[in-house]
Amino acid sequence: MIIEHRSSLKGEISVPGDKSISHRAIMFGALAMGTTEIDNFLMGEDCLSTIDCFRKMQVGIEILPHNKVRVNGNGLFGLKPPSSQLNAGKAGTTLRLLLGVLSGQPFNSVVTRDDSAIKKPVGKVVAPLRQMGASISGKEDGNLCPLLIYSSKLNGIKYDIPVHASHIKSPLIIAGMYADGETTVTESIKSRDHTELMLQYFGADIKVDGLSVTSKRIENLYARHIEVPGDISIAAYFLTAGLITQNSDITIRNVGVNPTRTGILDIFKSMGAKIQISNVRFYGNEKVADISVSSSDLKAVAIDGEIIPRLIDEIPVIAVAAALAEGTSIISGLKGYKIKDSNRIRLLCLELSKMGASVQETEDGMIIEGGKPLKGTVIETYNDNAIAMAMSVAALAAEGETMIRKSQCVDLAFPDFYPILKKL
Repeated sequence: MIIEHRSSLKGEISVPGDKSISHRAIMFGALAMGTTEIDNFLMGEDCLSTIDCFRKMQVGIEILPHNKVRVNGNGLFGLKPPSSQLNAGKAGTTLRLLLGVLSGQPFNSVVTRDDSAIKKPVGKVVAPLRQMGASISGKEDGNLCPLLIYSSKLNGIKYDIPVHASHIKSPLIIAGMYADGETTVTESIKSRDHTELMLQYFGADIKVDGLSVTSKRIENLYARHIEVPGDISIAAYFLTAGLITQNSDITIRNVGVNPTRTGILDIFKSMGAKIQISNVRFYGNEKVADISVSSSDLKAVAIDGEIIPRLIDEIPVIAVAAALAEGTSIISGLKGYKIKDSNRIRLLCLELSKMGASVQETEDGMIIEGGKPLKGTVIETYNDNAIAMAMSVAALAAEGETMIRKSQCVDLAFPDFYPILKKL
């Protein structure tokens, strides 16, 4: 993909449905009595894996035109034993949430992943489910797929979630609906709360008290209509493009602005970004709004601490904005997060440096000396869609042309990314 310097970006766009909410809409719709209609569903590979797994447990799921899905729910205790292994594909969310569901079923099951993801550990989720009474076995004592989940009786527990392990929360909340007594999970830093909000919407007995969430055994969930908000993690690339490209005005409609996901908006505002939030309303329990941005003279920022979970997926494109901002930005507190442990930060620093940015990886983040002009070059994506999209945004403000190699990796996250970028 060749991207040229742009002197202006203008337009009104929408972005695909939020992935986290799309997964949960299928899952909770399958566990509810009645028919759940889902609009603006994300028809990506990961979410289709969730559909496949529940179809194998004899849930009727229809994929309709215009990103609509109809789920004919079996009820909380109505899933049927799968006749074959459940394959979560590459989707970590599918696997983790499934473990919460399957732990409470009266039948045995096997869940696995695609070859490309099968070596990723899941022991941090398995361990607390075992504390609830779940019987789960697998390679390396249940740390690797395939995992065998046996029928067992669950009991509620109190569990403190370690920092950097927020992905444990949702499986435990889900398992709590099948367990005797109460299941209470407590975080040290507030993380995404899509599970709590949607389960409450479906009629679950979920109580939120500060950083603690309590889930109780219930008789059933009940079908609801779900309108999936636009994914703010995808919107972030276009918001950044509008801020760093001269003479630009962009409006993105129907974006999810759940407070646990809007750290990027807070950071950009602190950098002096011209951002306007309008038409605020709710889809179910999820807050939604239209977001408008225009070209801005950005200032450096310091990012660390409690805000990190609220913008962890947007770090790559925030780094691009920081490279064009006045002053030195410091991003810290990333140690223990996937973005750091997977070397994504190191690769991001390498590619930004190719464009002329002054950026340095640190033990727990990065230091970016902003304000230096970027120049077009050849960018490697490492088959990482976040790096591909972030560097494509950087290319809009760079002098000359930039070649993004292996840009097709973006298709997994957002196939229309480049067509929409060209239209602005």
